[in-house]
Amino acid sequence: MAELSPISVSNLSNRIHFSSSPPIISFQLFSITAKRCSNCRSISRRLGLGFMALMASSSVASTPVKITNALDLKLIAPEQSFEEAESGIRGHAEAVLQVRGLIESESWKEAQKQLRSSSPLLKQDLYTIIEYKPPAERPPLRKLYSLLFNNVTRMDYAARDKDAERVWQCYDNIVMAISDILSRI
Repeated sequence: MAELSPISVSNLSNRIHFSSSPPIISFQLFSITAKRCSNCRSISRRLGLGFMALMASSSVASTPVKITNALDLKLIAPEQSFEEAESGIRGHAEAVLQVRGLIESESWKEAQKQLRSSSPLLKQDLYTIIEYKPPAERPPLRKLYSLLFNNVTRMDYAARDKDAERVWQCYDNIVMAISDILSRI
């Protein structure tokens, strides 16, 4: 069975032998010419590093990465019904508003984590409800939806920057938007 060795510039340079004229790799906007050394066994640093970067990026792109505590605002869940969204929206709205205690204690990281974990659920419920409403009722709900989640994002950035004044402004806007949305639903 053949033994596989890891890809490195030294492995590439030992396996590639150039003839009298060095190979040229041409792309639409630029071209790279491999340079010959005195022993004709190594390739240019740029070509080797470019190849390694290409290989690394293709393996990274195919690997799923779980980003912890990322602000993930998903849209509608295909299996979610109007009744499920309507029954869950109040609980998810309360979960978003429970961040107040963390803001008061100035626990910025914990506030961000709670906001990031609870806001996607509220967003999903609200989006589902808006989609099931008659077309005439959607524009004002979409405006409130936009106001709510723009303030969630701003509050996340303000908490990251530890800007208490902006956090409280965003929190007040979130409270107003949630109460207005719940009264219209």
